[in-house]
Parts: sequence; C-alpha cells; structure tokens
Amino acid sequence: MNYTIQQIKEILGASGLLVVPQALIMHIGTDSRKISFAASSLFFALRTDNRDGVDFIEDVYQQGVRNFVLHAPLSPSSSAYTDANFLVVPDTLLALQQLAAEHRKQFTYPVIGITGSNGKTIVKEWLNWLLSEKFLIVRSPRSFNSQIGVPLSVWEMTDKDELGIFEAGISTTEEMDHLSAVIQPTIGVLTNLGDAHSTGFENKEEKLKEKLKLFRRAGVLFYPADESWIRSLVGKTFELDTERSNNVGAGNAGTGGRSIQVLGIGKFAEADFRVLQVQINRDENNTEISGKHAGRIAQWSIPFTDEAAIQNSITCWAVCTYLGLTESQFLERVRQLPAIDMRLQVLPAIGRCTVINDSYSLDTESLKVALDLLNQQLLSATLILSDIPGIKSGEKSTAYHQMAALIENKHIRRLITIGTQWIKRKSILSVPVLEQYSTTADFIRNFQPGKFKEEAILLKGARHFQFETLLGLLLEKVHQTRLEINLSAIVHNLKVYRSRLQPGTKMMAMVKAFAYGSGLLEMASVLQYHKIDYLAVAYVDEGVALRNGGIHVPIMVMNVDEYGFETIVQHQLEPEIYSFRILEQFVGFLRRQGLTGYPVHIKIDTGMHRLGFEPAEMTRLVLQLQNQPTIYIKSAFSHFTSSEDGADDLFTRQQGKVFLECCGLLSAGLGYDFIRHLANSAAIARFPQFQLDMVRLGVGLYGINTTGENLDLRTVATLKATIAQIKYITPGDTVGYNRKGKADRPITTATIRIGYADGFSRLLGNGSGAVMIRGKMARVIGNVCMDMTMVDITEIPEAREGDDVEIFGEALPVQQMAAASHTSSYEIFTSIGQRVNRVYLED
Repeated sequence: MNYTIQQIKEILGASGLLVVPQALIMHIGTDSRKISFAASSLFFALRTDNRDGVDFIEDVYQQGVRNFVLHAPLSPSSSAYTDANFLVVPDTLLALQQLAAEHRKQFTYPVIGITGSNGKTIVKEWLNWLLSEKFLIVRSPRSFNSQIGVPLSVWEMTDKDELGIFEAGISTTEEMDHLSAVIQPTIGVLTNLGDAHSTGFENKEEKLKEKLKLFRRAGVLFYPADESWIRSLVGKTFELDTERSNNVGAGNAGTGGRSIQVLGIGKFAEADFRVLQVQINRDENNTEISGKHAGRIAQWSIPFTDEAAIQNSITCWAVCTYLGLTESQFLERVRQLPAIDMRLQVLPAIGRCTVINDSYSLDTESLKVALDLLNQQLLSATLILSDIPGIKSGEKSTAYHQMAALIENKHIRRLITIGTQWIKRKSILSVPVLEQYSTTADFIRNFQPGKFKEEAILLKGARHFQFETLLGLLLEKVHQTRLEINLSAIVHNLKVYRSRLQPGTKMMAMVKAFAYGSGLLEMASVLQYHKIDYLAVAYVDEGVALRNGGIHVPIMVMNVDEYGFETIVQHQLEPEIYSFRILEQFVGFLRRQGLTGYPVHIKIDTGMHRLGFEPAEMTRLVLQLQNQPTIYIKSAFSHFTSSEDGADDLFTRQQGKVFLECCGLLSAGLGYDFIRHLANSAAIARFPQFQLDMVRLGVGLYGINTTGENLDLRTVATLKATIAQIKYITPGDTVGYNRKGKADRPITTATIRIGYADGFSRLLGNGSGAVMIRGKMARVIGNVCMDMTMVDITEIPEAREGDDVEIFGEALPVQQMAAASHTSSYEIFTSIGQRVNRVYLED
C-alpha cells in the first residue's frame, strides 16, 4: 500500500510546505548510508543525544531523496532544496512509529508478536520456515526488534501477505507501549525469560510486566508455563486462572475488556501444550520430543540437541498447531529446521577475497540488510543469488522486479544468479557483469577459483539451493583456531560511548596494533561507515594500509620519524609532533617540497613522560610555530596515565589542568583555535569535564570496561579453537613437555588447536589457565606447546573431538585469561597470532 506525502502529512498532523503534495511514498529511510530507492523514500531525520539526522539531509538529498520528516524547520539559509517536501513534527521517532501503526491498521490478517529475553529471532525464523508453505509471510528482517527496527519492519506489510511475524525487544520501561501500538499482534508469543537487557528494570517481575504489554490487543498468548512466578504474573496481568487448561473467554481489563486465550507451554502438568518427553541423541545430533495438546499426542524430531533449540521447537509446535498446520506438514518441516546463526559472517576467502555467508533464506528485506554489510567492505562487490522461494505465481513479476531494482541501486559490480527464474528475467537485470546458472550443481561444475580476486562476495540464497556447498568452495583453508569479531558489538559500544559525550564532541578511534588484534582495515571500515571523526594509528605503514584499503577519514599517526615524511604526505596522513627535533625536520621537509598549511597534532606531556612537549616548553613552541606557513595545528592532545584508577584521580585532574593551561598558551600565541583531546575510554565515563573537543576511544570500543562504571558494553572478540583429539590417561602417566602434567587418578584430556604461537601464553600452563567446553570449565594440564594445549575434560564426558573450545569471549571474559597470565587485556588482544583466522560477524 502506497501513500502520498499529503496523506502522510495528515496522518502525522505535521506542519510544513509541500512542493509536490502527490509525491508517492513507498519506502522509509532513517540511515543516510542505507537508502535503496531514493525517489520513493521518505527520510525521517531521527535525533539522538549525539547525532541529529538533520545533519545528513544534504547527503540524503544528493542521493535523490526529496521527502523528509524533521523535528524543526530548516534555517532560512537552506534554500538549495526548492524541489523537496519537508514535514515538521515534534518528535521524528514517535512520528515514524505513528505512521507504521497507522499502516498496520490497514490489514486484517493474523500478526504474530514475539517478545522475551532469549529465542525471539530463532522462533520467528523457524515459524517462517515451518509456515511458509501455508502462508505468504512478512516478517522482521534478522533481529529488527528495536524502537526503530519494528516500525521499519511493519511498514513492509502489504495486502498480498497472509501472515505477519514481528519481534519486539526492549531495554527499559515504557518502550513496549510504543512497539505494541505499532505491531498490534493478534497472536502473542512470549519466549524464555532470562537476564538479557535486565539493567533497565528493577527486577525480573518488572521486566516481564513490560514485555506483556505487547499482547494487550492479542486474541491469544503462548507463554512458558513451567515457572510459577511467570504463570502467576501472566494470570494477574490478564485476570485469568492460568492453571486451568484451555483458558478461554475471560474478560480482561488490562486488554480493554477483550477476551484473550492464554495457552501455557511446558512440562507443567496443567500446561495447554504439555511436554511429555525429551530424548537427546548426541551421537546422531538430534532430539526426539513428544507433547500433548487437547488429548492428542504429537511426536517430532529436530536436528539439534541444545536446550535452547529444544525449547524453541516446542514453542513453534504450539503456534503451528494453533494456526492449523497439519501434523504431517509439521513433522516433515520440523525435522529439517535450519541452523540459523542470526549473525552475518564475514570470512576470509580465496584470492584475498572476503565472503559474507547469508545462505539460509532469501527475501527483499533480508537482502537489503546483507547488501548494506557488503557495501561496508570497501572492495569490489559480487552477489551470488538464488531464485526467490515461496512466491505465488501472480506475485513473481513484482518480487523479481523489486529485487532487481534493489541490486541496481546498491551498485553491485558482478551478479551471479542460480535458478531458472532469474534466467527467464535476464532482461530486468542491470549490472556490469552478469553470470547465470540453472542450478547450484551447474555453478559448481563451472567454478573457476581464479575468477575471484580481491573482492567481497555475498552468498544469498534460499535454503534448498544448498549454498553451503558454495561456501566450502570459496572459503580460504586456514588454521581452525579463529578469532570471532562481532561487528554489531563494535557498533553498540561506539554508541554507548557516543551517548556519554557532550553535544558537539568529536570522537577519534584507536585502530593501532592491528586494531587491538581485531583487524585493521575491517575495523576502520566499520568505523568509517558509522561516521567516526578520526582514526589513530601507531605507525605510518598502518596509515598507508588504511588509505590503500579505501579509508578516507582523517588519520593521525602517533609515532613518526623523518624517513616516513614523504609517505605521510603522499597518503594525506597527519603526524603527531612530539619534539622540537621532529618539528624542525618536518617543517624542513615541507619547505623543500614547497608545501604549506599541512595539518599536524601537537603532543603535550602532562605526566606520562613517554612522548611530548613539556609544559615549560610552550613559550618556545609558540615562537617556532608563529608566522610560519608550512604547518597548522589541527589538534593538541595529551595522555592520561591512570584515568581508570580512582586512587589517582587527583593526579588525573592535575593533568587536565596542566593540559588546558598549555592549550591556552598555544591558542593565544598562535591566534587561532584547534581541536583539544585528552580523554581516553575510561575518562569519557569518569571525567566528562575533560571530553573537550574530541575524545579518543581505545580499548573500550572493543568491549573492555576498565572503570567500574556501568557502561553496558558488549563482548567484541571471542577466541575459539577446536578439540583435535581426546585421550584417556591412567594414574601415574604424564602429559606434555617435561612431564609437567601428572595424573594422580584416571583422567580424560583434550588436545586443543591453540598454543603459544597463537597468543595462548605459556604462563597459562599447569592449571593456571582454563578454557570453556560445552559450557564447562576445563583447566590446562601440563605445559602449553607451540601449537597445541592439553586440558582436563574428565568432568565433561559429553565433549567430542571437533567440538568448539572458547578460549575467551562472552562466557569466559578475556580479563580472566589476562589475570591468569599476569598481563593486561590489551596484551592478550594484540598477541593473537596472525595465523589465527579472523571471522567477522554481524547480528
């Protein structure tokens, strides 16, 4: 359903002058980097504490957008947009939600609303998988469950769809009020309750009460009934006796007096969908489940053995039964449930390529998300795409034309299609390079590795095309030990620190030392994509690598010498000037080159005593900088010694005082202002008075909180290895070099594929260090070897050869490994060997 801008103005009660009131709106945008169909898009200029969408209007306008929603009128000087429509509302986010809520009211087919702490996205995707042959489904792409993601998802509803499935996530009170009004679910699903996002609530009861607000308009609610407190609170909320089977028809003041059917799921004796038996078969990696509903016994098998998958499949059984999926249909589909990693993976591939694996489903919205990640890679882009599944014959033309337009607008260089439907529609594809194959097997027969060089490749296909076989062809065969870098966590942490900044404060991100071991170009690409103001590296060659990789934001080089001056200028890098010797050498070089006005950064030593001009040298420095045209001061900065340490707060404040005095002398002597930056990750949170003009975000970006402040940072890096072999050791036998590991009882050991050459320190040997296997701790036994390490898994009998081993990550924080090896998290990150495969993930 499409709207004119005039209709949207009336829906929102907006003010503003419309130049073209009949302009047709089909798409909504909130991110200037993700505009797909500019001519028919309405851009909402959202405002946060540190970002204002109004600042990106010029960028969006240049992309072709002519319809905008703002929180305030543009200034009279903004006269360049004479052909654009501008609506003005008090709050652009509320207006976005209001428009989506009005759009939702146009449709009467069932809508499933899903919330909970865990399992929302998997349940949504599995319901889509199970029900896709019965219904034409519109759903949230990936985990679009936020205050912005939900309205963007609901906006995609059309009168061609037959079922909607949307998830809602909240992190504090009152947020669900907005999402409930947007989704307006007729069917509610409450998944498991856990500790996720608990910091915004007083206790678990308050969190559940807030989540239950989603279902105020629903006709039926499915919920986990095994915990008495959940049953009780659901009962009180909906004024029902939830312990009676098949609770139908009770009036409910909490839902406006409407009837609601509340259906409990679980082993609880009175549950409406009661679980009778769960039989896990780990050797065959499946689980047999039986349940009972309305006197009928159901039995099914899933290809998973973990508890979360079992619970999620039981929830899906209940919902599918309610929606009329036949027993035979459910049994056939459930045994083929796909393994869904909701994180997009960016993996090293052949020919110095990267490959993004998103090969379990295909629809226009999820393709948009994947293409946005592809466009972050700063490499030539190739898309390998299958035919579109689950489309009724009358809708095929529209669906394929929409996807073809999206591909053209996202500037894909090479498109490889697999499937007969794309071959029939070759004429609608407009890309520089097009290759087409009838089947996946046909592509494999013609596969030539040499045709893929230094490019980013997106695999996007429906599951039955089995693109996992293509992934195997494209992946670089590397060391099995891997460092998983969660790009979404990087972005989350960036936003956490930005939310702490005072208005107008810029941010410099530290990507030195291979971006703390996380990958220099990969991290810089993400940060540039998310509008970082500055990057900082330690050495010139790091800056060169960034420039050669397509990074164009300003880059400060912190450790320079005369041999790097030419390279600095050639690649438009900005040097740190920390001594009179370096200053004189660089000025002399610029004069010989005939260059003027080159930006530099002055380092002031306020107490670190590492590099920098002393405070007593400011007068001399001003004299040397005055009236010379070769350089200008872009910024002055210093470095806190211990801003995370409360015991040194007096010294930290003294450093800040000295720095500001030095900057004052410089500014007065030079007659112009410059950027001042002093605060590192810890100081951003602990000393907001020293945020000044810019801050430098380092280890905090990577999820390490050194302050003790509640910063809600997410784990970015997870180091994983695998079990190479399991051995059974008898009493008296020894393990490893120098026979340091001694068995005083029968023990079982696992040899894992990591050693000190990979950054797993020898100090972790002989019980000092531990790893995580199948959710349990396993201590190191014997000495750590160069490439292998042995751990005691006697208490983990379920462990198998080939199992993943977490070295550090969310379950086992890197700080524990650092403490056990008597070092810092910084050193752990930067010591991870280059042969360790870096895998990049996005939620």
